[in-house]
Amino acid sequence: WCISGGGGKALSLIGFNWTNLTFFFSFLVLYRIFVIWAISSWFRRGSSTPDPSTPAGAPHLPSRNLFPKESLMDLYVYISQDEVFSDFNDTQSLFWFHRDLVYGDWNTGEEGDGCYEHSIDLDIPEKVQMNGSLYIHVYFTKTGFHPDPKRKGQYRRLATVHATRMLNKFKRRKFVKTKNLLTGETETDPEMIKRAESHGPVEIISHWHPNLTINMVDDHTAWVKGSVPPPLDQHVKFDAVSGDYYPIVYFNDYWNLQKDYYPINESLQSLPLRLSYCPLSLWRWQLYAAQNARSPWNFLPEDTYEQSDEDQDSVKVALLETNPYLLGVTIVVSIVHSIFEFLAFKNDIQFWNSRQSMEGLSVRSIIFGVFQSLVVLLYILDNETNFVVQVSVFIGLLIDFWKITKVMDVKVRENKLFGILPRLSIKDKSTYVQSSTKVFDDMAFKYLSWLLYPLFGCYAVYSVLYQEHKGWYSFVLGMLYGFLLTFGFITMTPQLFINYKMKSVAHLPWRMLTYKALNTFIDDLFAFVIKMPMMYRIGCLRDDVVFFVYLYQRWIYRVDPNRMNEFGTSGAEPTGVDPNKDSTAQGVVTATGEVAAITEKAEEEKKND
Repeated sequence: WCISGGGGKALSLIGFNWTNLTFFFSFLVLYRIFVIWAISSWFRRGSSTPDPSTPAGAPHLPSRNLFPKESLMDLYVYISQDEVFSDFNDTQSLFWFHRDLVYGDWNTGEEGDGCYEHSIDLDIPEKVQMNGSLYIHVYFTKTGFHPDPKRKGQYRRLATVHATRMLNKFKRRKFVKTKNLLTGETETDPEMIKRAESHGPVEIISHWHPNLTINMVDDHTAWVKGSVPPPLDQHVKFDAVSGDYYPIVYFNDYWNLQKDYYPINESLQSLPLRLSYCPLSLWRWQLYAAQNARSPWNFLPEDTYEQSDEDQDSVKVALLETNPYLLGVTIVVSIVHSIFEFLAFKNDIQFWNSRQSMEGLSVRSIIFGVFQSLVVLLYILDNETNFVVQVSVFIGLLIDFWKITKVMDVKVRENKLFGILPRLSIKDKSTYVQSSTKVFDDMAFKYLSWLLYPLFGCYAVYSVLYQEHKGWYSFVLGMLYGFLLTFGFITMTPQLFINYKMKSVAHLPWRMLTYKALNTFIDDLFAFVIKMPMMYRIGCLRDDVVFFVYLYQRWIYRVDPNRMNEFGTSGAEPTGVDPNKDSTAQGVVTATGEVAAITEKAEEEKKND
């Protein structure tokens, strides 16, 4: 968390925030489930809608499933390199034939759950080894019919359901050429370097997963053409003549983790394939369809989707391997975590928006926090980190820049740089300059520099000697990022030093700090549940230690009505002064006989700001 007003940023914001990212995808799963349930429920209970293409805008009538309940079906599965399959006489293309399946039967099968399996090792065609494609063609026909349209008397259009899917998956493999900047040597595999030189920095490689499930959705809803909600409308196909719809054939690979895909190359002689047929309820199919749906208006590039698929693997693993009770606690705590994040953000903005004086706050730490956020943003852009993290860090940087306008006097000069760029005048506020806070702040950073500069120098020497980098620009960013990742929590200490010198913590935004601290404790809980780097776990622990020091300071620097605050006033009633007199006329007689109106002084300092 970030101590607003001078704490700097701890490791959990500098590093890749694994916990928040997992929270995001968990919330995304729940959100999609709710949306698809709400939309489908609304449309299923709604009336039929008019279609302009019909005469006088006559409404469509509710349709029915072309395959009634408990219909007998035959399953034909063909494997081919052609996206459009027509060679039904090729027996080598027939991968699986299963007779007399019962539509909507949940009790038969090998395990008594209505599921059947078939597996075999496929010979790899030469084109597939050279980044070609391999397709699966699935046909369900009513018993007694054949999927070949050329067989007159054995083929019937309304008795045949067809679905096609590419079996292999093309994924980008990015090659980042790194080397030791002093020696020019690298530990990268020479074969990988050759492939990078021949194929470029980004290579598209065909990948394979040995498992795939064919689901037949057990659904007999009276869908109305033109009123099926997205993304379900992509799967419900209506017959143009009868107006009824075909059963939904769904290729289910949701539980195929990205880490289980492996590349197809010349070294492979065969590809194992295990197909499963299972019935699927409408409710579960809606969940799968919602998770795999992608908005047609989405502006994100394709590689962003690949990052999203890889990030969702952590959520899938948690669903598969986590205890159900612990999983329920995870969802509840995730919601609480999001609420605390919102409240902390709200109170942070309110605190700085209404702050009139910088007395007691470390302005230098605020400036250093902007530097930290800028380094993190440049680093994650250089390393093409997840898009969600990029947006989060960028928003945090904008907020830090906004805080600069609150802690310092920022003005735009009339004369522009080169006649185009505006000139900015930045200086400390008077309440900061004319107070002991600036002295304590400068003193804290002076003592801190005695520790940070030697550590920074040692880390820079270690990084250039023993680590590989893409170039000098990446070296500078990586060195700064690694240093902040390891020692960034030290920048939280100047505020502790100012609190110690002023013997007060009344100037801190305690509401925001409380929400941030609660989120840090939640991060501690999930740091040992979710797989993440050990440095992140250590960083969460260091955040807790610093916050406990703040709590200790709040305990020892209790409210004392006789102690002067940063404006020179106290809560105690001055002795020898008539309380009935106007407060603006009350003052303190100095050694030279001058009267200093305390409240007027405070008002004057506010006006100067």
